[in-house]
Amino acid sequence: MTRPPLDATEAQFRLAMGRFASGVTVVTTVVDGAEHAMTASSVCSVSVEPLLFLVCIERDARFHDAVVGAGVLALNILSADQRAVSEWLATRGRPVHGQLERVPHVPGPATGAPLLAGVQASIEGRIDAVHAAGDHSIIVAEALAVVLDPRPPEPLLHYRSGYRALASLSALGPPPPRG
Repeated sequence: MTRPPLDATEAQFRLAMGRFASGVTVVTTVVDGAEHAMTASSVCSVSVEPLLFLVCIERDARFHDAVVGAGVLALNILSADQRAVSEWLATRGRPVHGQLERVPHVPGPATGAPLLAGVQASIEGRIDAVHAAGDHSIIVAEALAVVLDPRPPEPLLHYRSGYRALASLSALGPPPPRG
């Protein structure tokens, strides 16, 4: 079997990565009382001992310096009906001040970072490490507090450059037992 030529382009890479369905989150922080937020889909769990998760943030994004400077963040996992929230907080050039005025939220008890209402879950964290990776930073955070919706709504997904929804999760039945 012959190998295809190694000629990956940015366009091909974006198309390929767009075929990886991911959840949509909003990452928040607070600096000197000012709330900052951005939509992110490059997020994952890292470890359960200790409890670590990561988020990738473009170094040129104004949120980058805010969150690194604050040292804390909250990861808000969006529900299917929060597409407008995701779109608003992904808009480049939106006002820095008051960007969360139209989004119901409360300060997180562990970090003060905004926890959005109506999300599937929120995880507050303290930044553990920041790693340079191309034009982004990989920000690793230790989970300090978790808030779960006891009856989570459908998740908001991103797939092939668009927002998607799952077929009803209830049709899948309860998750299998662990262990």
